[in-house]
Amino acid sequence: MKLFLAMASTAVLSAGTAYADCSYPAPPDHLPDGNTATLQEMVTAQKAVKEYDKAINAYVACIQLERDDAVSKLAVKPGETPTAEQKKAIEDRQRVEIQKHNAAIDQLQSIADRFNEQVKVYKAKNADKPKS
Repeated sequence: MKLFLAMASTAVLSAGTAYADCSYPAPPDHLPDGNTATLQEMVTAQKAVKEYDKAINAYVACIQLERDDAVSKLAVKPGETPTAEQKKAIEDRQRVEIQKHNAAIDQLQSIADRFNEQVKVYKAKNADKPKS
């Protein structure tokens, strides 16, 4: 979790203000089958999963900034109590951001889990082969 927070913080800082259109990143096109994959295919897939991780973290940072921007535009001044309408709008915006965040992280975790399972299969299948 700490690693995730650090990566998300980095993504927030690097995202700047270019969050007007947070595009959901596409997952890797292909995860190899550990039973038949070559080492190169596994390495290529690992790179794709890492890039997807970076893209998801940037997306999550973007939607957080997007939410913060939307909330700031509701004109709730520091020290003031928001009106019922403002409070509802803030809660709605937060709920949407949380749903998007959780969906993105769930998707990332699913892909990472599937890849890690194929890594285990690959390692088990190639355990007896001599290393080059």
